[in-house]
This record gives sequence, C-alpha cells and structure tokens, in this order.
Amino acid sequence: MSEGLQVEATGETVSEAKWAALRELERRRPGLDKALVRFQVVSEGERGLLGIGFSPARVMASCEGEEAQPPAADEGTLAAEVRSLIELITRHLGQRVRVEVEEDDDVLFAVCRGDDLSTLIGKHGQTIDAIQYLVNAIVSREHPDDRKDIVVDAEGYRARRQATLETLAVRTAERAVEAGTSVELEPMTAVERKVVHVCLKEYPGVETSSEGTEPNRYVVVAPARA
Repeated sequence: MSEGLQVEATGETVSEAKWAALRELERRRPGLDKALVRFQVVSEGERGLLGIGFSPARVMASCEGEEAQPPAADEGTLAAEVRSLIELITRHLGQRVRVEVEEDDDVLFAVCRGDDLSTLIGKHGQTIDAIQYLVNAIVSREHPDDRKDIVVDAEGYRARRQATLETLAVRTAERAVEAGTSVELEPMTAVERKVVHVCLKEYPGVETSSEGTEPNRYVVVAPARA
C-alpha cells in the first residue's frame, strides 16, 4: 500500500482545474485508481470585468493509499491523457468505467467497460456523443499538432451506429437517384462521415461530399455527374 497523496491545481474552470490535478496525481503515481481520487473546490475563480482581475479556479485533489497498478503497456502520452479525461468525465456522471485505448495513425479508439452503461450512452447516443465531442475539443486544444479523431464507445454502440449509418446511406442514395437531386444528411463527426463515404463509394449513380464547418459538417449525397 502506498501513502495518501494530495495536490493543488488551477484552471480557467473548475473542470479544467480538476483535470490538471488528476494529471499531476497520475504523474506522481502512475496507474492510480482514479475512483479513489477526491476533489475539494477551493475557489471557483472569477473572470473579472473586461478580463481585469481574473483569478483561476483552484482545487485540491487527494488520493488515499492504494496498491499502484502498472500503466498500460506501450501506451503513449495522448492515449494516457484521453483515458484520464474520459475516466474523469464519466466519474462525474456517476459511472465507474475501465477505459481500453487502441490507437492507429488516424484514430484513437477509447472503449468504456463497466456495468450497465446505458446511462453513459444516453438516448440516441446523445450522452456518449457529447463526451466524444468534449474529449476531441479538449485534446485538439492541448495537442494542436497531433490531430487525431477520438472515438468513444461503450457496449458496442458505435458498431450499431455504423450499421444504422450504412442503412441510412443506402436509403439516401436511393432517394437521390430517384429524385435526381442532392440530399443532405444530419451533421456527423469525421469518423461517421467516413462511414457514409466508404459505404457509397461503389454505389452506382451517386457521389458524396462533405460540406459545412465543424462541428456541423455534414455529408451530401448527389446524383453522379455525367
């Protein structure tokens, strides 16, 4: 068993201060059980008028004695930060999860494991999509030169979502061909747009493109030009 540990951290918001404190705890104690971390908000911070008098949010984070767990083998810095961030977010949602991370050249997949993760997924995937969007936003700001799409999954939701997207893609292609006009799909993440593009790549008589700006970029399915 290791001794208790306490750190203090600051951030523009309480959430950012908590994340900074958690990262410092992990730096000092690799493999810590994040479920044992407790936070105390010292100050919620003040923005001040016209940026004058700004004071950051300040928190204390403590971790009781625990048996240190070894970090995941061959896990890079980005993967470790994504794991920590997801565990922090899900803990505040009242879910204790284990996060398994796989990474390739373009995408980092973070899979949440645990009991009854339906709340984490949310209605129509709204909660897990919000978590995925938040993680992508924070990581892209922290690592502007290491741009990767981060996919957050739980209980095979993304596989089911992919099947739904492929069905939607085919039906949309049929509509575009039948009506002879372009059809716009709902805004999607880059990973989801890629599913549609790949699905319709060989579909006869249509072509696809992505339009709009993030986070509201969407796929357009149009009749193929002669």
